[in-house]
Amino acid sequence: MTMEWQRARVAEEGTHHVVSGEPLYDERFDEVLAFHAPGLAPVRRADEAFHIDVFGRAAYPRRFERTFGFYEGRAAVRGRDGWHHILPEGTDLYHDRHAWCGNYQHDRCAFRDDRGLYGHLDPGGRPISATRWRYAGDFREGSAVVQAEDGRSTHVRADGTLWHGLWFVDLDVFHKGFARARDESGWMHVDRGGRAMYARRFEAVEPFYNGQARVERFDGGREVIDERGDTIVEIRPARATDFAALSADLVGHWRTDTLAAAVSLGVFDGLPGTENALAEHCGTPVDKMRRLLRALAELGVATRRPDGDWIATPKGAFLRADHPLTLTGAALEYAGPLRERWTSLARALRAEVHRPDDIFREVARLPERCRTHHRMLESYARYDYEPLVACLPIQAGDVVVDAGGGTGTLASLVAATWPSSQVLVLDLPGVVAAAEPRASVRFVETNLFEPWPVSADVVLLARVLHDWDDPDAIRLLARARDALKPGGRIAIVEMVLDEVGPGGGLCDLHLLAVTGGRERTRHDFERILDAAGLQLTRVQATPSLPQILVASPA
Repeated sequence: MTMEWQRARVAEEGTHHVVSGEPLYDERFDEVLAFHAPGLAPVRRADEAFHIDVFGRAAYPRRFERTFGFYEGRAAVRGRDGWHHILPEGTDLYHDRHAWCGNYQHDRCAFRDDRGLYGHLDPGGRPISATRWRYAGDFREGSAVVQAEDGRSTHVRADGTLWHGLWFVDLDVFHKGFARARDESGWMHVDRGGRAMYARRFEAVEPFYNGQARVERFDGGREVIDERGDTIVEIRPARATDFAALSADLVGHWRTDTLAAAVSLGVFDGLPGTENALAEHCGTPVDKMRRLLRALAELGVATRRPDGDWIATPKGAFLRADHPLTLTGAALEYAGPLRERWTSLARALRAEVHRPDDIFREVARLPERCRTHHRMLESYARYDYEPLVACLPIQAGDVVVDAGGGTGTLASLVAATWPSSQVLVLDLPGVVAAAEPRASVRFVETNLFEPWPVSADVVLLARVLHDWDDPDAIRLLARARDALKPGGRIAIVEMVLDEVGPGGGLCDLHLLAVTGGRERTRHDFERILDAAGLQLTRVQATPSLPQILVASPA
């Protein structure tokens, strides 16, 4: 009878266990889980949870709020004082309590502390290291996946040290020597050294099984690949043909112009409402409003309720003027002045040097355009900079200069995070005039290419260098270097292009057409920093798209 637990299954009712369809015991519970060695199963009756043996008898006198199966001789339980592990006789494995703990796998177990941070326990229930992570998974094949504060993941060894030191957007444990991994371009497989096994990237990948893996391409097609990334067999064709996909790309401006027209008319500020009410609100014939709403529904920004009223979807809500992250300014800019600059892209690509009219002076001298343009920049800044501001190399009491800081969105976040610091924004007079006064931030009218009238412990260049070609970017960096106090540092907040991957290519062309600038790889940044008498000391990944490159005088 003692070995019957290995054949026992949870009954369909979920109240007891059966063997070959027959009840294993007479007792009934509110909930039962599977048996695990040494022959005990977690059960719950009313608000009491415990473990039972194959006779349905309690394995010990203690009661908990929740119990889970025994793994490697230890079971996770939750009591009134928190989570911990017990031994089969019901005694505690250790005295500590956690906010949560998992099951032991390969002599290690993940846990979460009361700060919401994760770590791993050794067989005795002691943390394997003092390092804590945003997340930690189970061990398999000698390693586990952990996620750092910036959202990226890597593998760690059983002692908590880094396995290969490479970081990914997402990552899985090793399976037969390979792991699923995702970078900015998509999913792939990596070997135990963290190296990509092939150049291709996919929408999704499964683990390798006997030398092959099922993957899904970005076009919706599925195939089975070998360990070189080569196609063995296509098992589902692309959901969209190349012809249809390219045709959709060619009319991308339909989407931009439709959204801009809706913003210009004030459609989203009039939602929810009927077609008639919206037509009156926007000053359009009802039939044309109906046609516009149909297009907005196709774009997923508006939808019609059963009662006939139209409402904004969560995505469409960003096109309301009163949304804290409003993209109304972006819609008008991309469909209007910025689009006009794209018409010169072919000419810009042919030219050795492309210098379009200075967009920043153009924006600064037109008050209404300045408001629209900086409303766009403020929303992007709030969205991208809030998660990364804590990663900036700033210390309490530092003098921080946000060069080209616009209307002060990033500067305000810095001032709120380090209230003892003095925070200044340098920008053109027209931009400073458009900024709302802030008690925690001082605005200084400055031409960044001339000597700066301030000195700083930290200079922030947030999405500034990418607006300029290399000679001008080097001039800006030299001005920033000259403004540093002894021991000062420059924090460059930019997207960093992969040396070989395609990510960021369209944004790079946008900068070429609009400002004459460019996105850069790490090597590019090292080169212009060196030319400006600076050295790159650190690259900090962040939870947002931009990374932080920290530089100091060489």
